[in-house]
Amino acid sequence: MEQSNQLVVAISSRALFDFEEENKVFEQGDDRAYMKLQWERIDHPASPGVAFGLVQKLLAFNTAEQNRVEVVVLSRNDPVSGLRVYHSAKAHGLQLQRGVFTRGHPPYRYLRPLAAHLFLSANAQDVEQALLSGFPAAHVFPNSARAGKAYPTELRIAFDGDAVLFSDEAERVYQTGGLHAFVEHETRHAQAPLPPGPFKPLLDALVQLRQAASSGPMKLRTALVTARSAPAHERAIRTLMNWQVDIDEAFFLGGLDKGRFLLEFEPDFFFDDQTRHCESAALVGPTGHVRAGVTNQTG
Repeated sequence: MEQSNQLVVAISSRALFDFEEENKVFEQGDDRAYMKLQWERIDHPASPGVAFGLVQKLLAFNTAEQNRVEVVVLSRNDPVSGLRVYHSAKAHGLQLQRGVFTRGHPPYRYLRPLAAHLFLSANAQDVEQALLSGFPAAHVFPNSARAGKAYPTELRIAFDGDAVLFSDEAERVYQTGGLHAFVEHETRHAQAPLPPGPFKPLLDALVQLRQAASSGPMKLRTALVTARSAPAHERAIRTLMNWQVDIDEAFFLGGLDKGRFLLEFEPDFFFDDQTRHCESAALVGPTGHVRAGVTNQTG
């Protein structure tokens, strides 16, 4: 059933399943050897990857009457290797229908015809290209701890603020002028909403999903986990109010380690633009690096 208001998530095979061993062969540049290995293992379901739990919960929002979420495999794999992805998905009870396999070529250009709201990949370059094309995308940390089991009927998503939900405007002030300049700038602009960041479209889609599934068994809980602290917290809150978005939990940590708080929140996925925060978060749960904003610029 086609639905224009579906939440569409595109995901690479390595983000969905643990193909790290097979990927070592792929990275050697011999795609024939990789295809042969995947074909030899066609009847051996791959183990769940970093984003498996997220996909499992997203698909649980679908009912016999409404398909509210579509998960599409978007992969550099070849079509033959893609068969193992589908066999593994079937073995684990995941209902995946659509897939795009590009045999080593960058797959990001297919995000537009898919109308994707999120792209998760273990390939950093594909993520960067997706972000530059205007799509929310994150580089998954393959060795992230897996999501907890404490909330089987609740999808829990946590976001960083600047350069993720919000633009990197304030982060640029911090990088050039330091903490004092940042606080002064944000206090002076407290009444002015921050421009949207790369993950604002995903946040909007999740808000729609929450509303559409309000009477269903699956629920959504969101959190803002930011290094901001008072008084710079006010602009972030006012921005969300201006967007008419309800965030369930907010953490203004002022430099405290995010991982310890994420351990308690237990997100199915956390998105942050800074590598050091991602490394901390990956120790406790599934994490994606949003390779956007001033902190990720090189040269």
